[in-house]
Amino acid sequence: MRPAAFLHRWRRGLAFAAAVLFAATAQAAAPGVRDLGGAWEFRLLPQDLQAREHADATQWRAARVPGHVHTDLLAQGLIPDPYVGAPEAQLQWIGLGAWEYRSRFDLDPATLRRAHAELVFEGLDTYADVSLNGEPLLAADNAFRTWRLPVTGKLRARGNELRVLLHSPIRRLLPQVQAMPHKIAGNYPSPYGDEPKDAMTGNFARKPGYHYGWDWGPRYVTAGIWRAVRLESWDGLRIDELHLRQLRVDADAAELSAQLQVRADAAGPATLEVDWLDPDGRRARSLRQKITLRAGEQTLSLPLRIERPRRWYPYGYGEQALYTFRARLRGEGGQQAQVQQRTGLRRVELRRPRDAAGQGFAFAVNGIEIFAKGANAIPFDMFPARVSTQRLRKTLEDARAANMNMLRNWGGGYYESDAFFDLADELGLMVWQDFMYGGGMQPGYDAGFRANAVAEARDQVRRLRRHPSIVLWCGNNEEETAWKDWGHRRTLTQADPAFAQEVWDGYVQLFGRDLRDVVARESGEVPYWSSSPSNDLDEKANDSAKGDKHYWDVWAGSKPIAAYLGESPRFMSEFGLQAWPVLRTVDTFASKAEQGLATPVVRAHQKFLAGAGNERLLLYIRAGYGEPRDFADFVYLSQVMQAEGIELAALHHRASRPHTMGSLYWQLNDVWPGASWSSIDYYGRWKALQFHARRFFAPVAASALRKDGRTALNLLSDRTQAKPAQWTLRVIDFDGREHWRDQGQVTLAPLAATAAGAWSDAELLRGADPRRTAAVFELQVAGEPVSRRVVYFDEAKSLALADPQLRTQWRRDGDAAVLTLQAGALTRALWIEFDGLDAQLSDNALTLLPGESVQLRVRADADLERLRRSLRLRWLGAP
Repeated sequence: MRPAAFLHRWRRGLAFAAAVLFAATAQAAAPGVRDLGGAWEFRLLPQDLQAREHADATQWRAARVPGHVHTDLLAQGLIPDPYVGAPEAQLQWIGLGAWEYRSRFDLDPATLRRAHAELVFEGLDTYADVSLNGEPLLAADNAFRTWRLPVTGKLRARGNELRVLLHSPIRRLLPQVQAMPHKIAGNYPSPYGDEPKDAMTGNFARKPGYHYGWDWGPRYVTAGIWRAVRLESWDGLRIDELHLRQLRVDADAAELSAQLQVRADAAGPATLEVDWLDPDGRRARSLRQKITLRAGEQTLSLPLRIERPRRWYPYGYGEQALYTFRARLRGEGGQQAQVQQRTGLRRVELRRPRDAAGQGFAFAVNGIEIFAKGANAIPFDMFPARVSTQRLRKTLEDARAANMNMLRNWGGGYYESDAFFDLADELGLMVWQDFMYGGGMQPGYDAGFRANAVAEARDQVRRLRRHPSIVLWCGNNEEETAWKDWGHRRTLTQADPAFAQEVWDGYVQLFGRDLRDVVARESGEVPYWSSSPSNDLDEKANDSAKGDKHYWDVWAGSKPIAAYLGESPRFMSEFGLQAWPVLRTVDTFASKAEQGLATPVVRAHQKFLAGAGNERLLLYIRAGYGEPRDFADFVYLSQVMQAEGIELAALHHRASRPHTMGSLYWQLNDVWPGASWSSIDYYGRWKALQFHARRFFAPVAASALRKDGRTALNLLSDRTQAKPAQWTLRVIDFDGREHWRDQGQVTLAPLAATAAGAWSDAELLRGADPRRTAAVFELQVAGEPVSRRVVYFDEAKSLALADPQLRTQWRRDGDAAVLTLQAGALTRALWIEFDGLDAQLSDNALTLLPGESVQLRVRADADLERLRRSLRLRWLGAP
């Protein structure tokens, strides 16, 4: 789009829409950009060992770029759907093969006349030889790097042929790993024989670690041209990048440095102009400066000052203000280049004050300490090229709808797309961003590996540093604690003390110095943290008194869920309980005949303990809820257990503020349909946990937690202003008879947990039957109920829950149906679903008090009669 057309759009008032258009990278604003996706072909290399058994894959067939070998084979009907049934074992040959991709393209005369041309690959997975018109250009070795290949003088008008040969990462690395006298620790060994269990290669490859299998996803070691490919061409002058370095941002002013990476063919005078548009799209300022260019690459800087800036805040603390900056460079002879960038202005800190309990860990944005509420995000698919922006938007909007303000992008996947971070910026979701090191130990002792890692980090930090949502760069996931706490150091030290020290020294160099230096140089206003969990290379890695904590004694360690109440870290960055997705999702990969706790297909979609995770689920379900009647009841109870358990932990974390300043459960989303710790399944369907999270992460909430026969009430507020409130306590029978009540007036302290009272069981029950009694705590602000917490005096399986005599009523309201539910008695963990329908409900996973009614909006492609017929209700204690 020409600058005049750009300004015309703004003047017509389409300000925000235009800002989105101009959020493109410098490359998109280059004089010539040719997308080279689309018309590609692929094949298994005919001389590959796998060709003997898979000759049909050696023929050239249509491929999709960006894409992956597995998805191309699926599209051509050469393999079954990798997610349906249990085909995983029979598909491991794909990761052992060498695959070739080719594309042919023509070019117009204008492109051929330009002085410069570069092929740009945003993602090659992973060991890839690239050639153009028969001439080798690149031997790539990192799926996370952007590769820019000069091709000036190598192009022709007709019949350019681009070829990419993708080598098996297992076969490429296995000889050198097997040759090691002593192995460094890997992650999940393959159960399929495609790789020896004592010589795992995944932690030596710079490719997504989860492709090698995880305890929530399958093993599909794919390959492909997984991100965009394009040809860029230009004459004389080019801006590679605009970076707005935020030197100081406060309420009075934002002091910035506009830094431009420029390439010029010739020295000479030029004019640099920078202007910006405020978050409403109004042109705020324009600065112009005469400069002298030198031939070659150079950095230009221009100081900027914005008075009384509209700052970017996390959701719930202020607006998500985003400015659009534009830089134009005009040289002699009419040459010019321009670039646009959208960013938010904010100051982010990782505060770590020392105190009597250890050392704190809290994020502050624009001076406000934020209690981080959210979840860990994993890859959205085994094959990321097929993740749409629409899917990202829905999931991130669902996170915000559950009152989350932070997501941790976990280090065993890939660096998310620009679209992910644009959405996080807009929605006010802070992002804790791991570098992509997710398990095992890295060969940081190898200088070549570290150099590759530093180049990768530089590419990714530069790509993502414009996003105000990123508040932390973290070196890796669980590698320090694995070395120190899981026996990795001990085992290797016993075998070879000198090599063990070399491995650790390489770790400290890579994660303690190299990546820290990249972040400081390239994105200095964002803090760096060496590992999660850690205290940034302190002696103890997973310490409740310092740093961030991963707590898996509950679930992985089989401790009871109540143990959550005994763990109060400074920042809980991982904890979780597993559950199955709803039956409608299970139906997508397993027929009804294939559904059962121990059937082969269900075990194939349960990756914890190599398929035996249902036994762990049963341990927790039986402890709290009794024996499931059938598989459908097992699925339902798994979700109830997960939701109620994570709610207990999250409320405890919030009630422990300011000692604890974050609660990120594992995990938000799924990589495929199966059992996992997610609250939103692969198809975007909410589990019970997601509905509960909307309540326990509410900005104002009641935390009533019972421990050792005593219930403490804390009132939680994330508001920045004090608020008058009232709490009410009622002790009732399950049939609705009230034993007694109490209430109190309180001022909710801002950004705090306010203690409101504590009662022993005897004080609450006053002789009532604990099996038939509940304590109901409610919080009202300005006379309106905002939160409720029901406390029971025994495990759910031991309670005398009666038939609630639920009554239903339907009516139509515009484009939605309205379901009214009324309970005759206490109804715990009510789950509403519809046979054969995907229905969106305004709420679910409810507890209704005796006599209470609730109205729910239901959106589905069905009339009222079909909704009425397909309605199914589940609750604890149902016959």
